[in-house]
Amino acid sequence: MLRTAILALALLTIAPAAGAQTRTAPAKPDANFQRFVLDLWPDAKAKGITRANFDLAMRGVTPDERVIKATKRQPEYGKPVGAYVNDIVSANRVAEGKRKATQWEKTFDAVEKKYGVERWVLLSIWGMESSFGAAKDRWDVFRSLASLAYVKYRHPYFRNELFVAMKLMQDGSIPRPKMVSSWAGAMGQTQFMPSNVVDYAVTSDGKGIPDLWNDVPDILASTANYLAKWKWNRDMPWGFEVFVPKGFDYRKSRATFAQWTTLGVKRADGKPFPAEGNGILFFPSGAEGPGFIVTKNFDVLKEYNNSDAYAIAVGHLADRIHGGEPIKAAWPKNDPQLPRDTRVALQKKLASLGYKVNEFDAHIDFDLRDNIRDEQVKFGMVPDGHPTAELLAKLGIPVR
Repeated sequence: MLRTAILALALLTIAPAAGAQTRTAPAKPDANFQRFVLDLWPDAKAKGITRANFDLAMRGVTPDERVIKATKRQPEYGKPVGAYVNDIVSANRVAEGKRKATQWEKTFDAVEKKYGVERWVLLSIWGMESSFGAAKDRWDVFRSLASLAYVKYRHPYFRNELFVAMKLMQDGSIPRPKMVSSWAGAMGQTQFMPSNVVDYAVTSDGKGIPDLWNDVPDILASTANYLAKWKWNRDMPWGFEVFVPKGFDYRKSRATFAQWTTLGVKRADGKPFPAEGNGILFFPSGAEGPGFIVTKNFDVLKEYNNSDAYAIAVGHLADRIHGGEPIKAAWPKNDPQLPRDTRVALQKKLASLGYKVNEFDAHIDFDLRDNIRDEQVKFGMVPDGHPTAELLAKLGIPVR
């Protein structure tokens, strides 16, 4: 089951027209959608949702074509990784993050002490998801989730989230007029899906109902609680840029920090590796671009949004707000991200070749990148684990 605050960044890229915040535009009745709503009710009832609250949630709701189209334009995959990271880690966002660190210093002190999550990563997520609250939620959460459930996008995830949203309203956590979100149903300044609100949202003082839209201490405490529950380790970096030595064997992808040092891999910032722990060597744009060694904290960031590009951007923005340096290696100028359908096709191809693929969900995890390395070796390519159009062509996978 997906647990991430899925696709939250799209809030920043697709703005609805003014006046469309919580009301749905009049539309001709859609018979198929009406059947979909009728089919929802028995499951909603089974989950304890009353008829009155079901009707309140779905009253006037019609399919939102903007939401459906947005599923094709995920910002993490719509441009090269380098361009995406550079856009996110802008000078303005870094500067604003430093200002927010000062403005909310006492709150960060308390949150760090209670949850063990450093302020820099919280500032980074806050800055990425809503520009520190400047970008407001404007979409009706029920219409967005119903639209995604209707077209069975990542089914049954969004259908289940729709029911959770109904429960939140019914239980009095969030009244109907305040049920606003990103186009994909993520709510508040750090973009929690409804199930995330249930599982992780907290108040800063432990009293009352969390306000993820307006109360900064609640927002920061909830985000820290989210990461802490996924075992964030404040004594470990998310990762760091590295340089590999000449003649390096790119088949090597996993090692202890001590082993990476022995292999001649060096941190780009000149700092020593952590004294203990393990790291995975990762080339998000191939060996010609920047290389990183990432830790378990990188996986925690991907629980927030299951995208490698997102996790790199969060980690790097956090570093920059904390005074770190820009990425030193140049990103390739021509490094298009594979479309979702192509990534799924690659997963299916690897499965047909005998590799273990847990889900055909378009996410190329580190195990699959090792499988890609094996295939690259067979074709005499640099085994950096990065799926390119050239590799796909050799595997017989069309690139759209």
